[in-house]
Amino acid sequence: MEHGETMRSHSQFITSDGHSTMPNATDEPPIENSGPDHIIIPEKASWKNLFAYTGPGFLVSIAYIDPGNFETDLQSGAQYKYELLWIILLASCAAFVIQSLAAKLGVVTGKHLAEHCRAEYPKKPNFVLWVIAEIAIVACDIPEVIGTAFALNMLFNVPIWCGVLFTGLSTLVLLALQQYGVRKLEFLIAILVLTIAACFFMELGYSKPNAHEVLEGLFVPQLKGNGATGLAVSLLGAMVMPHNLFLHSALVLSRKIPRSIHGIKEACTFYNIESGFALTVAFLINISVISVSGAVCNSPYLSAEDQRNCEDLDLNKASFLLKNVLGNWSSKLFAVALLASGQSSTITGTYAGQYVMQGFLDLRLRPWIRNFLTRSLAIIPSLIVAIIGGSTGAGKLIIIASMILSFELPFALVPLLKFTSSKTKMGPYVNSKWIMGITWVISSAIMVINFYYLITGFTKLLLHDGLRTVASVFLGVMGFSGMLVYLAGVLYLVFRKDKKVGLDQGPDPDPNPTCLKRRPNAGSPSSSPLLVPARRRKNRRRKNGSGGGGEWRRR
Repeated sequence: MEHGETMRSHSQFITSDGHSTMPNATDEPPIENSGPDHIIIPEKASWKNLFAYTGPGFLVSIAYIDPGNFETDLQSGAQYKYELLWIILLASCAAFVIQSLAAKLGVVTGKHLAEHCRAEYPKKPNFVLWVIAEIAIVACDIPEVIGTAFALNMLFNVPIWCGVLFTGLSTLVLLALQQYGVRKLEFLIAILVLTIAACFFMELGYSKPNAHEVLEGLFVPQLKGNGATGLAVSLLGAMVMPHNLFLHSALVLSRKIPRSIHGIKEACTFYNIESGFALTVAFLINISVISVSGAVCNSPYLSAEDQRNCEDLDLNKASFLLKNVLGNWSSKLFAVALLASGQSSTITGTYAGQYVMQGFLDLRLRPWIRNFLTRSLAIIPSLIVAIIGGSTGAGKLIIIASMILSFELPFALVPLLKFTSSKTKMGPYVNSKWIMGITWVISSAIMVINFYYLITGFTKLLLHDGLRTVASVFLGVMGFSGMLVYLAGVLYLVFRKDKKVGLDQGPDPDPNPTCLKRRPNAGSPSSSPLLVPARRRKNRRRKNGSGGGGEWRRR
């Protein structure tokens, strides 16, 4: 990566009135180094610019309506009717706040989250974070592979294991759309999201859930039953995914925005609007899935077979259940929605993996190679489970993958919160105190819930699984040691002090540093200086031997 080019294209600092005061600034374009796949945002402020910003939010929203979400949503509705809808509401609100921070990090700094982690952390912690991020992407891929296989089985009676193999090939075909530009791919994903929404809204019309009970489930928190806590954690893990934070902070870089105060504020505002709309659609889809499942499985007219299916509902059984209760068209609508969800999710997962590898390791791979590697890691366990355990085993694997995502979330969320709360990195766009308070409360709640569930679940395993004493002691020592390592890793990220260096002071420092100086504005009293960019002077750098500095600072 050429850091000098990155800084020149992203670090044009401006004055408080939104105009550059760099000498000869009028001769420089507001956007530099525009690639063929980049969308150039005009300097003129207009609501028409919203369309140019629309796209990344839909790619990000796919992670909130992937087959893993459908699996946990179906089980939530079947077992607890509408009682866990409030988890979806809280998770969606938290997701919007967190995703807005990820977008802001990319817009303001011109670097995505993985690149910031590489610049901030030492090699060993950075490597560990990369491994955790890759595991999260594989855990996210598993439900997508299995969900697509289930959809193909519902529509064309393809065996589950054959559908698993076919998923990898179909993803490569869809990724071929990249050659036509990012806007075409974003448009395809938006169509798939709206297709999923249309299918489940029609399902909602067929099932006719009780509106009063749905509203009560949305706004009255409750956790009843032994498995409610575990399912709530799975819902949370399926809603807020760690790889999505890396993805969103990188997708916003596909737009070349004017590097002025107004341009950056407009970009943040419009990204919030478009991602808010996309996440609202995803929220309504999740509510629809739980409501349909709750209405169908709690119907007084269910047969004995359908009642047994509701006790252990998965994606495959849901198709037969909907067919028996609501009709054949309902089953086909569900299958179409599942197929659209699985295929779109595999595309965004591949994008996230590419950005993670490039950011943490400064290593770029061709998309088809990257996709082949992640597909292989996801297909192998999915194929084994599909052959041995059938649809039931595959459904349980989706729940396990969702819980893994929930436990890995702090290792992406904590760095994001610290980076966006750092004046060194964000300058005047640093998080406000109330945003910092809200986001840290959300992060703390997630970590406490995860750790509580980890301890209680592991304790029940040791006490009630019929293990021998020696085996219980061995598993207890290993398990609780792993918990301490997990807790130590989270605490390291939370309490580690940020580097007081610029974004490009890392393994490959920027040879053309740009820093923010405090100078009096031309034509104004020296007592009211403005923030303006320093000129790059090769002679001064050679004399002083300076090597980097892209941080925000005053002199």
